[in-house]
Amino acid sequence: MVRPVASPMLTVREVAEELAVCRATVYALLERGERERVWVGRSILIPVASLEALLARGRC
Repeated sequence: MVRPVASPMLTVREVAEELAVCRATVYALLERGERERVWVGRSILIPVASLEALLARGRC
């Protein structure tokens, strides 16, 4: 399960750490539309709920 965080959003780097994959893999998931993303300025943030849904399905 995803560790509790203060923010409901994670950076690409944080998602990569949670999934134990490289950042390029996270970007590939985003490009394929498998994960929701939110742009804040030039930064991409991923909702924690989106990551939890991915983990619940057993895909990464």
